[in-house]
Amino acid sequence: MLVRNCAGGIVFCGKKVFLLRNEKGEWVFPKGVIRNGNLPTEVALQRVKHEAGITAEIISTAGRTNYEFFSVTRQKPVCNKIIWYIMKSNDCNYEVNKELGFTDGGYFDIDKAMELVTYSQDKALLNLSYKQFKELVSIGSGN
Repeated sequence: MLVRNCAGGIVFCGKKVFLLRNEKGEWVFPKGVIRNGNLPTEVALQRVKHEAGITAEIISTAGRTNYEFFSVTRQKPVCNKIIWYIMKSNDCNYEVNKELGFTDGGYFDIDKAMELVTYSQDKALLNLSYKQFKELVSIGSGN
């Protein structure tokens, strides 16, 4: 099995979170494989910028997820181990990178995002990240 270490971001802008729809129609968070000795934080920020055109800052770690799939191109199973970061963007502009196979994306209210997110572990990650985000930035309290 090929094991890949990855990093990604759960990006909040105000009370909304950013999601991408991939070529399979799945709603996911931006992420990428850690290569060339890059730090996970660098990869997470770069992937958010490259996949979604968003300049964000990391405010906390969010947790880790793992998933396995069979790669048709590699003809072997792959396990992605992802470290996630809670990120904040001060402007809600984005540009979905269609060249990477993404078909849609945007900032969504948390309730809508919870409906859209494809994978249950990503839903749990979003739920916990939003609670932590609210505590860290005090949204809703006028700050």
